[in-house]
Amino acid sequence: MASNQSSSLNNIRFPITVTNNNSNDVEVLEPEANSKDDTFDYSKRAQWLRAALLGANDGLISIASLMMGVGSVKQDIEAMILTGFAGLAAGACSMAIGEFVSVYSQLDIELAQKKRQHKNRNGNRNGNKEGEKENLANPWQAAAASALAFAVGAIVPLLAAAFIRNYKVRLAVVVGAVSLALMAFGWFGAVLGKAPVIRSSARVLVGGLMAMGITFGLTKLIGSTAL
Repeated sequence: MASNQSSSLNNIRFPITVTNNNSNDVEVLEPEANSKDDTFDYSKRAQWLRAALLGANDGLISIASLMMGVGSVKQDIEAMILTGFAGLAAGACSMAIGEFVSVYSQLDIELAQKKRQHKNRNGNRNGNKEGEKENLANPWQAAAASALAFAVGAIVPLLAAAFIRNYKVRLAVVVGAVSLALMAFGWFGAVLGKAPVIRSSARVLVGGLMAMGITFGLTKLIGSTAL
């Protein structure tokens, strides 16, 4: 009982009285309410933030790695661009279909669970059905968002390589543009999720550079020996 009273007293905010010596006016300052950052649950952003960043990073890293791999054995710009566009189309479709199937399975599970809950309420099925429908997973929305995020990430290396004819300069520009985009995606996700910015950006950057380097090296090795 004593602990409950102490907890409730800690939550009470008392006004502060300030006297102005020059005018003898008394001003009462009300305590500030908790800021939005203190009360907002940032974990609610985790699901859609994860899907958006996953799609964008996947498009960015996979298409850049694919273009770097082809660029390790073919120096002409047409081969890199065609490879990048083919990867963009295939990857966006794959992300959309995979997300649609996954979220539809989640929707089936949620609907089955709600039916069981209705049966356990002694036949009382007059609930807030509209609110329940709004909270259900949307496979079409998830598929469109995943495909769009993948395409946004994939367009970065394509634009970086599209107008540069020199082979070495083109590779350097692709790596530089992708590195900046990876850092931007890491920073964006950290800011929205209130996570450490430097750590998130560095993690995404190192992972992307490793993927491009491994793909470039393995393709170069296979192209120079097996072909």
